Amino acid sequence: MDLVVVKFGGTSVGDGSRIRKAAQSVVNEYMKGSQVIVVVSAVNKTTDDLLGLSNEAIGAGLTNRQKAEIMAMGELTSVRLFSATIESLGVKSQYIDPYSELWPIMTDSDSLEAKIDFNTTNKKMEKIKELLNQGIIPVVCGFLGKGPSGEITTLGRGGSDITAFLIGHCLSANEVVIVTDVDGVMSTDPNKIEDAQLLDTISVEELRDLATHGAQVLHPHALRYKDPLISAKIINFAHGDLAAKGTRIVGPFEGEMLKCVTLYKDPISLIAIVGEAMLNQVGLMAALTAKLADENINIYGVSAGQNSITVFVHKNDSDQAYHLLHDLVIESDVLSSLSLGRDTAMITYVSPDIIETPGIISEITEPLKKNNINIVEITSSQTAVVLFVEWIDGDRAHRLITEVLK
Repeated sequence: MDLVVVKFGGTSVGDGSRIRKAAQSVVNEYMKGSQVIVVVSAVNKTTDDLLGLSNEAIGAGLTNRQKAEIMAMGELTSVRLFSATIESLGVKSQYIDPYSELWPIMTDSDSLEAKIDFNTTNKKMEKIKELLNQGIIPVVCGFLGKGPSGEITTLGRGGSDITAFLIGHCLSANEVVIVTDVDGVMSTDPNKIEDAQLLDTISVEELRDLATHGAQVLHPHALRYKDPLISAKIINFAHGDLAAKGTRIVGPFEGEMLKCVTLYKDPISLIAIVGEAMLNQVGLMAALTAKLADENINIYGVSAGQNSITVFVHKNDSDQAYHLLHDLVIESDVLSSLSLGRDTAMITYVSPDIIETPGIISEITEPLKKNNINIVEITSSQTAVVLFVEWIDGDRAHRLITEVLK
């Protein structure tokens, strides 16, 4: 028997007719022979309205614990409404909130950004299994947790998506369905480009990068709990059908996006090119990369400043790249000169948490400073930090960074 976890966002349960449509889609799936667990968010804008009232009434005197309890009221209401609607359609259902003995999502005591106690949560999921085996559809509050003293906590942004993927992971569900107000993941924002197209599939990594750069489809935190063996998709509530196509989320694949520090095995050479107001020269970067690409020379990194561009290539390609780029300098009215620098070691730290970790750069660089290791260049993205140090310092720097980031 298939087990499906379905999460309904706030817009998907935005009014009574939508709640009934959503409940009917769950009942239809149940009637096909599937076990179904529902995760539901607060009705659209309810949480914002509650926070607005709290700020007007209490202001700065509102404690984080009080705030969590007030914010929870939206989900506490939604699960009761949704569960009752399922029962009105002739199927047994039970709502589960943090006040219930069946509540499974256990956290630390942080009221507003609680961290999940995975081991305890995993054990408590057994009670949910018992409900499913009795033919009951559990309806679980999204976004909420329960702290060590039984207090309500919240999981922060993307909390309901986290709840859905976490439950799916713990119960080895066959599928997690995220029901929202869009058809799935588009090739770009359809409000900005009309001919944006719906993607059939997207990888966890691609979706995480989109989300960290502002796409609103799914919060990147939730993807930490995406089990590679569990199917997942995003669909539009307007279909009223959990079998609707939408966009399927694939991965993560084995070894993908684990927190790790790696030292590239070979030396990397840097080539520095200088010129006046280079950043204002249209097409300069394209000409530079095309020059190397035509000779099948890979670029391991690029750093651009107002009057310089540094290119990192494999040591074995450095002499050829140096001569090719010299030709470009001679041909250009903007570029003045270039130099082939010393060999460097490339160290890469990869983690999905980089974008959410204040001070991560200083954590990495401080031990190098203390051990008198000079950083030749450093670049970063939402999920990776790349450092270039003197080749002779590579092994030592790799070891120091690995130790501090354990």
